[in-house]
Amino acid sequence: MSALTLRLPDDKHARLRALAKSRGTTVNRLLDEAATLLISEFDAETRFRLRAARGAGQTERGLALLDKAQGHIG
Repeated sequence: MSALTLRLPDDKHARLRALAKSRGTTVNRLLDEAATLLISEFDAETRFRLRAARGAGQTERGLALLDKAQGHIG
């Protein structure tokens, strides 16, 4: 496990402490959960961009597959 020093304005730190207290957790846990959400969003965007790049220029093929899946004869 690594340690991270984060410099925040005092008022923001106080608000984070209040938020953590209202959720019954610590500031450390709160920031860990926020980091997890940010990483998940980044991973999802990365996967989407990779899939979009793989499908680039294949619009006609994609539409034909959708027609086939719906039972249309093309």
